Amino acid sequence: MSKLEFHNRPWVAFDPYKKEHRRYYAEFLECGGWGRCPVRFICPDDSGSDLTVMIRNILIHYYVEREFGGSKLATVKSGALMDTADQLYKRAGILRKEAKALKSPRRA
Repeated sequence: MSKLEFHNRPWVAFDPYKKEHRRYYAEFLECGGWGRCPVRFICPDDSGSDLTVMIRNILIHYYVEREFGGSKLATVKSGALMDTADQLYKRAGILRKEAKALKSPRRA
């Protein structure tokens, strides 16, 4: 193995949920090249070997889901968050009652 392999930019899969990945793509569009990007993105074989088209399609899907939501994953996540919020709200009510009971004077 060459020593250059240790000094190369690391390979990563493009993740639209990571802000720095989206920023790297925006810099690519501004500068017209990947020269300033600290990582190299992996291009899977099924994407047709065109990295920029693959990233553009991923970002389109990301922004459509973000704006319109409604996907199964979004509804499952929102349902789970709502259940957690309901449990925390109930727990807060119980704690309020206990705190109120502790504040009230005790009759002897």
